[in-house]
Amino acid sequence: MPPNTGTRMQTRQAFAVVNGGQDLPPVSGPPSNSGSECGAIELTKEDIEALLNEKLKIKNKFNYKEKSEQMAEYIKRLKQCIKWFQQLEGNYVSEQEKLKNLLDLAEKKCNDMELLMKEKEEELNSIIMELRKNLEVLQENFAKEELDKLEALESLAREKGSRLAAERLQASLSEELKRAQEDNASSNHKIQSLNDTYKRLQEYNTSLQQYNSRLQSELHATNETLKRVEKEKAAVVENLSTLRGHYTSLQDQLTSSRALQDESVKQKEALGSEVTRLRGDLQQVRDDRDRQLLQVEALSAELVKYKECAGKSVAELDSLTTKTNELESICLSQSEQIRRLQEQLAFAEKKLKLSDMSAVETRSVFEEQKASILELQNRLADAEFKIVEGEKLRKKLHNTILELKGNIRVFCRVRPLLSDDGAGIDSKVISFPTSTEALGRGIDLTQNGQKLSFTFDKVFMPDASQEDVFVEISQLVQSALDGYKVCIFAYGQTGSGKTYTMMGRPGPPDQKGLIPRSLEQVFETRQILQAQGWKYEMQVSMLEIYNETIRDLLAPNRSGFDASRAENAGKQYAIKHDANGNTHVSDLTIVDVRSSKEVSYLLDRAAQSRSVGKTQMNEQSSRSHFVFTLRIMGFNESTDQQVQGVLNLIDLAGSERLSKSGSTGDRLKETQAINKSLSSLSDVIFALAKKEEHVPYRNSKLTYLLQPCLGGDSKTLMFVNVSPDPSSVGESLCSLRFAARVNACEIGIPRRQTNLRSTDSRLSIG
Repeated sequence: MPPNTGTRMQTRQAFAVVNGGQDLPPVSGPPSNSGSECGAIELTKEDIEALLNEKLKIKNKFNYKEKSEQMAEYIKRLKQCIKWFQQLEGNYVSEQEKLKNLLDLAEKKCNDMELLMKEKEEELNSIIMELRKNLEVLQENFAKEELDKLEALESLAREKGSRLAAERLQASLSEELKRAQEDNASSNHKIQSLNDTYKRLQEYNTSLQQYNSRLQSELHATNETLKRVEKEKAAVVENLSTLRGHYTSLQDQLTSSRALQDESVKQKEALGSEVTRLRGDLQQVRDDRDRQLLQVEALSAELVKYKECAGKSVAELDSLTTKTNELESICLSQSEQIRRLQEQLAFAEKKLKLSDMSAVETRSVFEEQKASILELQNRLADAEFKIVEGEKLRKKLHNTILELKGNIRVFCRVRPLLSDDGAGIDSKVISFPTSTEALGRGIDLTQNGQKLSFTFDKVFMPDASQEDVFVEISQLVQSALDGYKVCIFAYGQTGSGKTYTMMGRPGPPDQKGLIPRSLEQVFETRQILQAQGWKYEMQVSMLEIYNETIRDLLAPNRSGFDASRAENAGKQYAIKHDANGNTHVSDLTIVDVRSSKEVSYLLDRAAQSRSVGKTQMNEQSSRSHFVFTLRIMGFNESTDQQVQGVLNLIDLAGSERLSKSGSTGDRLKETQAINKSLSSLSDVIFALAKKEEHVPYRNSKLTYLLQPCLGGDSKTLMFVNVSPDPSSVGESLCSLRFAARVNACEIGIPRRQTNLRSTDSRLSIG
C-alpha cells in the first residue's frame, strides 16, 4: 500500500529550499532512476509554495548578470522540483502496479479458496446426504425387524395357546387311551412339532436381539461420524468467513490507494499548470535579459572609447605612484626581515654551543652507565654461578648432616592431656628433663614409682604446634627433591595422635599435618627450582594394609568397605623389589599431579575410603596401615642432570592390648592382624639391631613393603606418639622401648638416584 502523499508532506520535516541559489539537499525519499547529479530529494508542500512564491532579490535592477544567475538558479531548482514530481509519480505508478498485482493475487487466492470451499462443502453435503440415507435405511430395517419380532412373539403366544389346548385335550383323552391310541399318537406328534417350533422361535428371537444390538452400535457410529462432519463444516465456514474478511480489507486498501492516486493526479495537474505558467514567465525574463544585454554592450563600447581618449595620462601617473609605493614598502619589509634573521642567527649560535656542551656531558654519562651495566652483568653472572654451586654444596652438606645424624632417626611426640583422659596434676606420668644434655631430646616415664628415661633425636612436648614439628623434618622432605628415597612413619598406640601428626585436622591452616605441609613445601620448592632450570614430574599413590590385605584407596568407583573387597578380589597387588632398591605394587592406581590442591583432593578421597572403627580407646580408630607415596622425577636442562626421589609418608595402625581395647568379633580380628604386623615390625628392628644375617621382612605385608626403608638406602624417620594418660602408661612404655631399639639400628648409606627410568603402571614406594 503506497504511503499517503498529503500526510507525508505534512508530517515529514524535509529540508527547506534555501534562498539565494543553493542546491536542494539530498534526503531519504523515493529512489531516483534518472542517475542525475541531484540525487534523491524530497519536498514538502511548504517548500513548493515557497518556491513558487519566491521573488528575485536584486539590489541593482540593471545588473543583468546577477539577475540572470539568480534566474538560472531558480530554473535549476524548478527542474529539481519537476524531477522530484516525476520520480514521485513513477514511484506511485510502480507501487500502484505492485498493489494491483497483490490485489489480483489475493483475489485469485480468494476465488481459489472459495472454489475449494464450495467443493469441500458439496463433498460434505453429499457425505451427509449419503449418511442420512443410510440412517433412513437402517431405521426402516430396524422397524421391519421390530415388526417381525412382534409377529414372532404373537406366533409364539399362539403356539403356547395351542400347546395348552393340546395338553388339555391330552388330559381329556387319557381316560380313553385304549380307544384313541391313534389319535394320541398323532397328538404326540403334533406336540413334538410344536416344541420344535418353539425352540426355533427362541433361536430366532436371540438372533433378532443380536441383530438389534448391532444396529444400535452402527447407529451410534453413524451419529458420531455425522457430528464430526458437522464440526469440519463449521471450521470450513469459519475459514471462509476469515478469507472474506481479508478480501474485504484488501478491497478497502485498494480503494484508499485509488483515492491517493486520484489526489496525486490532481496535484500533478496543478503542478503541471504551474510549471507551464512558470515557463512563460521564464521566457519573458529571457527576452528582457537579451534586450538589457544589448543595451549593456552598447554602453560598454561607449565607455571603452571614453577611457581610451581621456584616461591614458591618469593611468600612467597612477602606475608610477603605485610602483613607488610598492618599492618603499618592499625596502622596509626587507630591512625588518634582515634584522629578524640576524637575531635568529645569534640565538641559534648560542643554542648550538649549549647543545655541544650537553652532548659531551651526555656521552660521558652514557659511557659511565654502559661500564656500570657491564660490571653489573658480570656480577650477576658470577652470582648465578655461585648460587648454582651453593645449591650443590647445600645439598651435599645437608645430606651429609642427615647421614651423620643416623639413617633411622626417631622423634617422639607427646600429645596434650584431653578432657576425657581423667588425669589430674598428681597423676602425671610423663616428664621432660631440663638438663642441657637432654633438653629437647629426653623424656621420662614413671611407672609404679619407677622412673624410666629415654633419649631420642628430638622430643616434642604437648604444647608443640604442627608447624614446630614440620620445621624439624622439612630438610628431610627436601631430600626427596634432591633424588633420595625418604620414609617418614608414625608409630604408637591407639589415640596417641598418629593420624593428627601425619594428616592433621580439616579446617584451620595451623592444624594441617606433616603430609599436607610436606606437599606444599615440595610444590613451592619446585617453583623456586624452575628458575635454575629444573623441571619435575610427580606421581601419587595411596594404599592401606587391612587384615594383611592391600587395598587401593584411589581405585576408580571405590565407595565403601564392600566395594573395596570386590575391587581387591580381581587384583593381586603383589609387592616386588628391583635391583635398585625400589619397591613396586602391581595393579596399584597411579595419578599424575601438578599442584598441592590435586593431592589434597586425593587425600580427602583416600581418607573417606580408609578403614576405621570404634574401640574402647578411640571413637575413630584407624584399623589399617596407611601408605602415601609421592614419586618425584626431575631434569635440569642446563646441567643435563636427572634425579628420581621418593617420599613415603606412613600412618601405622594403633598398637593396643586386647584387654585394653575390649575388641570382639571383626574388631578382634582387626586387632590381632594389626598387632601381628607390628610384632613383625619389631622382629625386623631387633634383627637389624643385632645385625643378624636373616631379617624376617616377609613375615607381614607391612615389613615387606617397608624393606627398602628399614634395611636399604633410604632416609628414614619414625615418629613415636605417646599418650600422657596414666591409664595408658603400659602402652606408652612399650612404644618408647620399641622406638629406642629403632633409634639404635644402623642401615645402609642413603644413595642418590640420578638416572631417570621410564615409568610404567607401577609406582615405587621405597
